[in-house]
Amino acid sequence: MKYGNQENCLWRKFAAVLLLAVFLSGQVFAQTAQANLSEAEKDLTAKIGVDTIKEITAALSSKEMEGRGTMQSGGDRAAQWIADRFQKLGLKPLGDKGSFLQKIEFRETVFTPETSFKVGEEDLKLGVDFGIAPFSAGNKTVSGDMVFIAYGIVHDGIKRNDLQGVDVAGKIVVMLEGPPVSISKKDWEAAKAQRIFIQNLWMKGVAGIVIIGHGREENPPEMMLDYFSRRQISMPDEPVGSDRIPPLIYAGRSAAEKIFAKSSTSLKDALEQAENNSFKPFKLNQKAKIVSKIKTSKGFASNVVGVLEGSDPQLKSEAVLFSAHYDGYGIENGKIYHGAADNALGVAEMLTVAEAYSKMATKPKRSMIFLAVTGEEYGLYGSKYWAKKPTWDIKKVAANLNLDGIGTEVYAPVKTFVGFGAEHSTIGAVLNDVSAAFGIRVIPDPMPDEKIFYRSDHYSFVERGVPALMLLGAPEGDPQKWIERSKEWEKKDYHQPTDTIQPDWVWEGAETVAEVMAIVGLRISENPTMPAWLETSRFAKLERGNTKPIPEEK
Repeated sequence: MKYGNQENCLWRKFAAVLLLAVFLSGQVFAQTAQANLSEAEKDLTAKIGVDTIKEITAALSSKEMEGRGTMQSGGDRAAQWIADRFQKLGLKPLGDKGSFLQKIEFRETVFTPETSFKVGEEDLKLGVDFGIAPFSAGNKTVSGDMVFIAYGIVHDGIKRNDLQGVDVAGKIVVMLEGPPVSISKKDWEAAKAQRIFIQNLWMKGVAGIVIIGHGREENPPEMMLDYFSRRQISMPDEPVGSDRIPPLIYAGRSAAEKIFAKSSTSLKDALEQAENNSFKPFKLNQKAKIVSKIKTSKGFASNVVGVLEGSDPQLKSEAVLFSAHYDGYGIENGKIYHGAADNALGVAEMLTVAEAYSKMATKPKRSMIFLAVTGEEYGLYGSKYWAKKPTWDIKKVAANLNLDGIGTEVYAPVKTFVGFGAEHSTIGAVLNDVSAAFGIRVIPDPMPDEKIFYRSDHYSFVERGVPALMLLGAPEGDPQKWIERSKEWEKKDYHQPTDTIQPDWVWEGAETVAEVMAIVGLRISENPTMPAWLETSRFAKLERGNTKPIPEEK
């Protein structure tokens, strides 16, 4: 340890200088970024804190909320909790009859215990071994010999006929979802091949269809059968399944092994043969019986909506609409689907923004509407309902800012934004300016094939002609890294009981998302002109209040 004390002393001095340099450089960056914010905007961000986001997320994803299921007591409890929060913030009710709640009638559909799938002498278990696609559910019993038809392809162009030599009428066909390895996913989807080949089977009179996995699926049968065995929520006037078409079943790997148990070809060999255009269908030497029995009931759930009145005498009749869905999958088979990342976190960010606005000395010029919607998980029902029966003049809704996601903002400090819908309206430019002030990079949708823009509540307002934005926050660096993490999360926790608050969440990321959304909303509020569609957008000709069908995407 010769010269140890001297070296330690010098090191401490060097470290102190280094830390000071880092601190000062950080301060300079922060000051440069903050220089692009007004004093009101700086004050607004100071009112947004991690503790509030944590508290709300924990409350909404707690055991007491029972997963916030639509048409379940936990969902009603969550709606009232949010309504009470709105009241405490001084928002005015914008629901039914002077309340914060907008009541919506729904219909619940569940499979009864009589529902079954029997292969030979084996009784398979609903939700574990198989699930029935809701559109094909109903009250029906079918049976027949099983035959394996690979992908069900009948196409002269590629000289392939997966039905060659087999009369499938009255049979229960076992097949794979396409595409096979020789056809690209893009070409398969562009040709709408899956629908065409299944419709062909229906026309040929199959008794039922069983889909098994080949191992390359983004959504394997195990995932699909889990969803399809759960209760379904729909609007009362929507059709429930169909007694006219054969049942379509998704079967897991264990069930597939049983289906091939008495075949002369093993499951492994059958999957290999299915990839060849020379494939020939073959019998599985077993009968199957499918019983589908459903029960329906009607009930109610509520959107929760409140408004912070604007401060400008002229502009306060117009509003910026914030939205986030509070519903989850509730309780299924005794398990609570907590829905912490999806979407207690998004609701917490929205409520934190509402709280910050409520504390401003001078309120935003336009009114600020906060809408917590139900029924999102089953088809954007709550947002569609409000958009169809708005409690504010839809023609005077300046913009919709939606908060929904799978928790990418809590992976690390947020240094990347994806603004779904930003390319369609002038909101995109606002997002770019605010993000730059925070030193955050805005990137195009890195997962365009998933069509996320069309899958959350903001799209309900786009259909009514209201420019909209959904914000996804993510870490810095290569997007592929956090996309891979999100994909793993989707496989393990997405819409599962394990979507709970995790100890490694970086809450400052959620705080950043709330801060940026708050400032974007404030700038829209202060601008004399409401946001507009860009001429380059497929929505360019839509006017607020639109009731016409949206032009198809080219």
